[in-house]
Amino acid sequence: MAHMRTIVAVDIGGTQLRAAAYKQNQIQPFTQKRVETKADEPDTFGRLIKLLEDIWPKNETVHAIGVSSPGPLDPHAGVIMSPPNIKEWRDFPITAKLTQHFGIPSYLDNDANLAGLAEWKFGAGREHRNILYLTVSTGVGGGVIIEDRLLQGYHGLAAELGHITVQADGPLCGCGQQGHLESYSSGTGIERFVTEQLRAGRDSILHLNAHAKLSAHTISEAAKKGDALSIEAYAIAGKYLGIGVANFLHAFDPSIVIFGGGVSQSGSLLFDPFETSLKERVIHPRYLEGLVITKAELGDDAGLLGARALAELKLQI
Repeated sequence: MAHMRTIVAVDIGGTQLRAAAYKQNQIQPFTQKRVETKADEPDTFGRLIKLLEDIWPKNETVHAIGVSSPGPLDPHAGVIMSPPNIKEWRDFPITAKLTQHFGIPSYLDNDANLAGLAEWKFGAGREHRNILYLTVSTGVGGGVIIEDRLLQGYHGLAAELGHITVQADGPLCGCGQQGHLESYSSGTGIERFVTEQLRAGRDSILHLNAHAKLSAHTISEAAKKGDALSIEAYAIAGKYLGIGVANFLHAFDPSIVIFGGGVSQSGSLLFDPFETSLKERVIHPRYLEGLVITKAELGDDAGLLGARALAELKLQI
């Protein structure tokens, strides 16, 4: 067993920092820990170093560190450019700093890319060489595997799948542009539509519980009770998700589409209109022949396992 490589994986989130150590060929970590990010407080990197030192394997040689982080970032340079929650990290050279501290190679990519990489290597995408992964949650993100290779692009900014334009004059996306897939099909997009309709005087059982926080989950619960406005919100989200995925099929021709994220758990509310829209939009039914559409398997572990898979690919193990 002495020849087996050991990888340390890091998953950076807005609320938590997670780290784990993995042995080659073993999916379960043999040491792991999480701490609060405390993103509004100074020295987030110091807290990350302390976390890594706490889980660092004793009497083991660690061969590399893999890091999953929200973007935008440059995976080629190992720089986190402007994460939405950690304000002190602007053009932050995280891999260089980790390598300097620990003396081993460090690798970085964005969380959606690495969730897709994890599902390809350890989850629902095993046995597939061409994969489209979409996380449908507060936002919409994605990762693409083409012929067993993670698509990163020239600047490392490929596969920003939530930010394709599906309606040129559509609602404003969180990124500041109009009509992106995320502005329709994300939890935020669903909430926006319902809020606008309620303010315009639409009838809905959501009016009956004005003190409850409006969310994609509460809207889905209302839809399951027959609320017409909530059903319409998910129908719109599913329609535009189908338009987006049709575009992705035309561009990448995957053999499997894997959905993760909380909004993707809403079942037929989202996926019945999605499937109808997808079939209407593909330019030839051949794109759908043999195509697997399924749910992600790895849940909260996808970030760590993706960071681990990235490091192993870089080391070619």
